[in-house]
Amino acid sequence: MTVENSVGTVKIKYFTFAEPPRELKLESGQALGPITLAYETYGTLNGRKSNAILIEHALSGDAHAAGFHEGDKDPGWWDSMIGPGKAFDTTKYFVICSNVIGGCKGSTGPSSVNPKTGKPYALEFPLITISDMVHAQSHLINHLGIDKLLCVVGGSMGGMQTLQWVASYPDRVRSAIPIASALKHSPQQIAFNEVGRQAVMADPEWREGDYYGHGQPERGLAVARMVGHITYMSDQSMEEKFSRRLKEKNYSFTFKTDFEVEGYLRYKGDAFVKRFDANSYLYITKALDYFDLSDGKLIRQGKAVDTRFLVIAFKSDWLYPSYQLQDIVRQLKTRHVDATYCEVKSTYGHDAFLLEVEEETHLIKHFLKKIYKEGE
Repeated sequence: MTVENSVGTVKIKYFTFAEPPRELKLESGQALGPITLAYETYGTLNGRKSNAILIEHALSGDAHAAGFHEGDKDPGWWDSMIGPGKAFDTTKYFVICSNVIGGCKGSTGPSSVNPKTGKPYALEFPLITISDMVHAQSHLINHLGIDKLLCVVGGSMGGMQTLQWVASYPDRVRSAIPIASALKHSPQQIAFNEVGRQAVMADPEWREGDYYGHGQPERGLAVARMVGHITYMSDQSMEEKFSRRLKEKNYSFTFKTDFEVEGYLRYKGDAFVKRFDANSYLYITKALDYFDLSDGKLIRQGKAVDTRFLVIAFKSDWLYPSYQLQDIVRQLKTRHVDATYCEVKSTYGHDAFLLEVEEETHLIKHFLKKIYKEGE
């Protein structure tokens, strides 16, 4: 990555709303407020406010999608796609990325202080849904003075938020790009999440969610992340990356990490616990499992929608396999919505949405150019 095509040094911003007594009404029936959303923006909003693109992050993502924070060596999580000349060209578009409610990277979540008690919410934080996340984001978009988004785009959980934006605010989204995602979780996907949640809750350091001030349940959260990582890769990518290579020359005949793949998973698990809150993991995975826009709920019967879709799947993604992306297109077609489906022949598995930069850039650049030009 060169400095020339980076958005450079960026700062995180915060927007607080839903101050009592005007709390956000949640899908569960509960209310939450005040709420703070952490977000970043790149590029410039044009005079007509017609060039805004909302980037939605995946489960463990955050608002820092591009550029560098002061003093950091690593850029934002989708830096390869956001910047001058990139897929989301910041010389043309105003790009926004916000951390979801329930998260732990600056937005209100279970680790935030409950103003009623002066202590972290922990399990007193209400259950949230993908719809609640999007509803909260709509307040941020209003705050930025944007009536209609040029595009909403995201991979994995970000794809679900993208779909929810169209379901909740069809008149505010000119185009949508769900990537490696689904209309709903299958029993297998729910099962993987439940294994992760049980790993966290079985850790005695979880303390029924009230671990703040004691250190979090590191082993449980690390195991949850290790399970997740297995689902993010494909059989082929794991073979190519690790095969059966050993860390030492011979088997140890102990339960130490003999194989390189074991060491990799432990490293990923340990790294995750340093940057993510265990309760946020529980809340967000539950929101993923509750998400369901199948059976005509994406676009209600009789509702005309002008939103244009680019749906991207990856051939080796077994966490969100291609048939689930095809289901999205099938539902859109039954509602006479303009939708293009592209399946990328990647071997990276679910991680492909973060790694297949060249192919995604080609698809997205062409799609956005057409949408933006038609709106001028």
